[in-house]
Amino acid sequence: MTSLPLQANKIDTIPVLSPALAATSSTVPVVGPILLNRELSQLAFNRRVLAQAEDRHIPLLERLRYLCIASSNLDEFFEVRIASLLAKSRLDGDIKEPPALTAALALTSTECHAIVERQYEVLNQQVLPQLSKHGIHLLRDQDRNERQRAWVKAYFDREVRPLLTPIGLDPAHPFPQVVNKSLNFIVELSGKDAFGRGTAIAILRAPRVLPRVIRLPDELSDNGGASFCLLSSVIHAHITDLFTGREVIAYSQFRVTRDSDLWVDEEEVKNLRQALQGELQVRQFGVAVRLEVAKNCPQHLAQLLLDQFRIDKNRLYAVDGPVNMVRLSELLDLVNFPELRFPAFTPSFPPQLASGDLFAYLKKQDVLLHHPFQSFQPVVEFIRTAALDKNVLAIKQTIYRTGMNSDLMESLILAARQGKEVTVIVELMARFDEEANINWADRLERAGAQVVYGVVGLKTHAKLALVLRREDGQIRYYAHLGTGNYHPTTTKLYTDFGLLTANTAIAMEVNEIFIHLTSLTKPKKLTHLWLAPFALHKEFIRAIRNEAAIARAGRPGRIIAKMNALLDESVIRALYAASADGVKIDLIVRGACALRPGVAGLSENIRVRSIVGRFLEHSRIFYFRNDLAHDVFLSSADWMNRNLFRRIEVAFPILDRAMKKRVIAEGLNPYLKDNTHSWELNGDGVYHKRKVRAKQASFSAQQYLMKTVGTPERE
Repeated sequence: MTSLPLQANKIDTIPVLSPALAATSSTVPVVGPILLNRELSQLAFNRRVLAQAEDRHIPLLERLRYLCIASSNLDEFFEVRIASLLAKSRLDGDIKEPPALTAALALTSTECHAIVERQYEVLNQQVLPQLSKHGIHLLRDQDRNERQRAWVKAYFDREVRPLLTPIGLDPAHPFPQVVNKSLNFIVELSGKDAFGRGTAIAILRAPRVLPRVIRLPDELSDNGGASFCLLSSVIHAHITDLFTGREVIAYSQFRVTRDSDLWVDEEEVKNLRQALQGELQVRQFGVAVRLEVAKNCPQHLAQLLLDQFRIDKNRLYAVDGPVNMVRLSELLDLVNFPELRFPAFTPSFPPQLASGDLFAYLKKQDVLLHHPFQSFQPVVEFIRTAALDKNVLAIKQTIYRTGMNSDLMESLILAARQGKEVTVIVELMARFDEEANINWADRLERAGAQVVYGVVGLKTHAKLALVLRREDGQIRYYAHLGTGNYHPTTTKLYTDFGLLTANTAIAMEVNEIFIHLTSLTKPKKLTHLWLAPFALHKEFIRAIRNEAAIARAGRPGRIIAKMNALLDESVIRALYAASADGVKIDLIVRGACALRPGVAGLSENIRVRSIVGRFLEHSRIFYFRNDLAHDVFLSSADWMNRNLFRRIEVAFPILDRAMKKRVIAEGLNPYLKDNTHSWELNGDGVYHKRKVRAKQASFSAQQYLMKTVGTPERE
């Protein structure tokens, strides 16, 4: 599968990026702009996710899951990126789009429509028919037999109809509020209502308390299979029952996607938590940015909805199936067909931590954890042990995403109740996790913990935990630093690294960061940790330029970096310059990438690839050869402007030589070797799936790591 080019075909010139080129030329002619389009690059990642749903080698229920993930990704793309673009052009309630923005939105719209069309083709022509062959039937009304229709009618009368409230539109009943991404119906009626008036349009909202996927009794399924229907299909089949005495001329399901970014003036509000709680109430009714209707929706009804929500026609999506495809994920929880899923996988537990005193072990040796191949439980145990240990005086931790249920958070509450000094920096502005974080902040405060909401205007995205323990009359520092969130679910699904350490120098610097975040004073100079927004960007640029200087001196320069996104222009320009100086650069970028690799006069020595597999690639790893010093840094930050300048982020070094080798051997080399789930980026912005060459064995980085990481032999 290929996707649209991410840049226009024009001639551009760029300033000299490299001292090596400065002596011969003042400009370097380059075909096309030096940066790829951010939005199209982000959509290209969704294409790669969708390709997983098309892959016939992947189990069927997992293919359905990928379809739901692609749909969810697209929802967020509209809720955040498209909403942001539109907000830039909105003045006093009027939309005034400059030509460049109009062109960008049009190009993005073309790709979005193509992705959506392909999603439903894969659903209707591949996934659902194949599931049916395996005994999993998603039945529309025309597919149901008489017994099944009778059961659905009874279900509608018993469970659905009592909760429905059709709204006939008239001056006393204006268009009702439509919640973000909710399932609704627009209905056109003939004749007059019970009061003799010609109300022609009604709106019906599907209750959110009802499941979207409904399982029929097993005795109604043939050959021991499982039959299901969608709530939308149940309502479709009986919508005429709701309008006694009126004829339903036409109807369609519809869904509206709204701007979901929260906005509060952090410098004006006196209590950020209270302000956010208020904003959460209105998030569901932000500016409408997309309208989805059924494929057979009459044009005049679609236009009525577009006018009502003030949505441009190019953001109308007429789909061949449920408008809320992401809710098909409920089906995955209702069936037990293990042969249609990925084989079960249980993360390994480092054997050296299976028994004994955790703190005593850390005093002797650091522990490097590679999730989800290794369990996250040692991190949970680290905090829980500290909570129960009478010698522990204090625990400090940052929280960005942790979910509604978390043993780790419960341990922090326990520690506070035990009388320990517990300080938690909770990021309330973590998008889509605000409500969970507010709830945890409230519980922590009631338990006696000190809760801080970070720095005004800067999200606290760093992943840090610190334990202070009294030992032999002195305070000993223990720390955890990670690339991913303290979240019980994502730690099983996202690839991340974490370091448990008793290294005094690093742990004391972690403590300095906590003091900086709580006191808002200028942080002390840090020797080991790179902290954004103060030093992280500068240090990354310095490390890149150092490799360039080494290459100019005639020695090998080498950079390998793995991250979620690469969008910061200053970093990209530094990489271009290093490439021109002869540095060999490999970039493993899961999502959006604005850098153009392999372009003559710009980036001949840069290769970019993306890995999309069973787990979401989430770790950030930065390797600089540095004349055989082999500097390895792990970080919470991507190479994006927001991470480098508008967030609290930390990059931390791996100092132990064996652990450096392990990060390279597990976090980088397998991904450069992968020829199964690897997509390579061309200079024109098009990704191509890497294929196994003749006489070459197939190799999957994730499969390799599942088999090898964390085994006793490797420990």
